[in-house]
Amino acid sequence: MSTEIRVPTLGESVTEATIGQWFKKVGDAVAADEPVVELETDKVTIEVPAPAAGVLEAIAANPGDTVDVGALLGAIAPNGAAAKPAETAKPAEPAKPAEAKAPAPPAASQQAAPAAAASDRAPAPSAQKLMAENNLSAGDVAGSGKAGQVLKEDVLAAMSKPAPAPVPPIPGTVDAQPTERPQAKAPAAPRAPVAADDEAREERVKMTRLRQTIARRLKDAQNTAAMLTTFNEVDMKPVMDLRNQYKELFEKKHGVKLGFMGFFTKAVVHALKEIPTVNAEIDGDDLIYKNYAHIGVAVGTDKGLVVPVVRDADQMTIAEIEKAIGVLGKKARDGQLSMADMQGGTFTISNGGVYGSLMSTPILNAPQSGILGMHKIQERPVVVDGQIVIRPMMYLALSYDHRIVDGKEAVTFLVRVKESLEAPERLVLDL
Repeated sequence: MSTEIRVPTLGESVTEATIGQWFKKVGDAVAADEPVVELETDKVTIEVPAPAAGVLEAIAANPGDTVDVGALLGAIAPNGAAAKPAETAKPAEPAKPAEAKAPAPPAASQQAAPAAAASDRAPAPSAQKLMAENNLSAGDVAGSGKAGQVLKEDVLAAMSKPAPAPVPPIPGTVDAQPTERPQAKAPAAPRAPVAADDEAREERVKMTRLRQTIARRLKDAQNTAAMLTTFNEVDMKPVMDLRNQYKELFEKKHGVKLGFMGFFTKAVVHALKEIPTVNAEIDGDDLIYKNYAHIGVAVGTDKGLVVPVVRDADQMTIAEIEKAIGVLGKKARDGQLSMADMQGGTFTISNGGVYGSLMSTPILNAPQSGILGMHKIQERPVVVDGQIVIRPMMYLALSYDHRIVDGKEAVTFLVRVKESLEAPERLVLDL
């Protein structure tokens, strides 16, 4: 008897995914728990393991297809069973023709079609949220999902359509006051013409769901928050000296290398306790203050930027923080992050210095109100006690939502981070 491969539960508020790639072909042998297919969601990319050992018998969804939670992906036959010749599931039989009816007027049937499709099934959660944000109803959007379900892509398509032109008044009649209608978002600017010789050397690749989500969230953050960035610089010599002195003993005792992220995370949570607005968020007309610190750590992967979260970092030691970051970083690079690993962050740290960035203005990870940008450590001449000396310096950048965080609070927060790093004993003594 064949064993079905189905879309697993993807996490809170995630109801659908896109097939990324199949690691096996029909007829290939499959071991139990061996990854067989990759799914891309709005937040993470996950691998679906084989539920049993055997031979991949059939593939029911191809790369690029959108599938719901619980949908059939394929089937595994026991060892020795012959695989089905077709690589895709058998297409559904066409519905039998219904009895002839009087044709409805073309305009009426076209207008009623979207509403009828939308009434068969409730819109997807992501589509509902997008419609609410843009004052759209289910009747305004034609659903393309199963049973006419409205998907997020349908809402985006409806929003990209230009608003209907106003009907000019009939001469000789009283000009009625026009009724205001919600305006859809302006469509994206068309691409400029490209020479034929250049076009032949271009490659068009569809954006992954993760990349689409990154693009949308970053632009939404710019459009929503009153973002401002403040800068400072920190002398990294005290942290580097402490690290060089104890890194071997630290690794021997805790089984993890002593890096800079442990010090920065600890310095951040100390500053958040003093300036709680940087750890808060806006919800409508309310401010939500978080009495905990879940620190997101931005990690670059070959598939895009992800931000796994170190939960309750304010209750951890530097060793525990380094261990947690090491585990999350490995899972991110291996594509093994779960939805739970990505949710609930209250503040984010982004380390562009590992790529050589000297200075940048990071974009907020909404709905958070602050993000700290670390940069390259570079030796520069600075004045210490009236003397010009060479010190390893790093620029720090704090981007914050000015709607909730005042300039004084932002500057004070960054100064507290600087003070903790230039006197790391403060982190140990909780000062």
